[in-house]
Amino acid sequence: MIDTRFMLEVFVTLFVIVDPPGTIPIFMALTNTMASRQKARAALVATGVGMLVIVGFAVFGQFILNYMHITLPALQFAGGLLLLLIALQLLSGKEGEMAASEGVNVALVPLGTPLLGGPGAIVAVMLFVNRADGSLPRVGSIALALLAIALMMYVFMRFSGMIARVLGDGGVTLVTRISGVLLAAISVQMLFDSMHSFLVGWGLVAA
Repeated sequence: MIDTRFMLEVFVTLFVIVDPPGTIPIFMALTNTMASRQKARAALVATGVGMLVIVGFAVFGQFILNYMHITLPALQFAGGLLLLLIALQLLSGKEGEMAASEGVNVALVPLGTPLLGGPGAIVAVMLFVNRADGSLPRVGSIALALLAIALMMYVFMRFSGMIARVLGDGGVTLVTRISGVLLAAISVQMLFDSMHSFLVGWGLVAA
C-alpha cells in the first residue's frame, strides 16, 4: 500500500527544488561541445550522482546529524534559507550562473551535485524521511517519488535540446519563474516550521 497523497507531496516538492526544466539551459551550456552520445552519458551520470547523494542522506542523514549534534529544526532552518536563495536566483534569472571547473567532469560537478543533489533536495528528503517515521507505505511513497524524480531529471537533460525547441526560450523561462515562486513559498514554510519547533522546544508555545 502506497500513501498516494504523501508521494505526490514528496514528488512536487522535489520537482520544484530540483527544477528539471531549469536544468535545460545549464545542461545545454555545459555540454555544448559534446557529441550526442556524450550528452546522453552525461545526463545518465549526472542523474545517478544526484540520486546517490540524495538517497545517501535520506538513509544516513539522521546518523550524521546525531554525530554532529545538529537538530532537525536547525537543519530545516538552514535548508529553508538555502532554498530561499535558490528561489531568488530562479526569480531573478541567475540560475545559469555556474560554470564547470577546468578538468572536472561536468556530469559530476556541477550537474550531479550541487545542481541535482543539492542542499535543498537533501534537506527536503531528510524531512520527509523523518515524517515517514518508519511507516512502510510512506517509505515506499518516498522511494517511488525519488524514482519519478530521477526519471524526470534524466528525460529533461537527455532531451534538453528537443524540449527547449518545443517550449521556446519564453516557455523555459516561464517554467523556471513559476518554480521559483513555488520554491520561495516552500522555503518560507520550512523557516516558519523550524521556528515553531524551536519555540515548542523552549516551551514558549504549545505543540
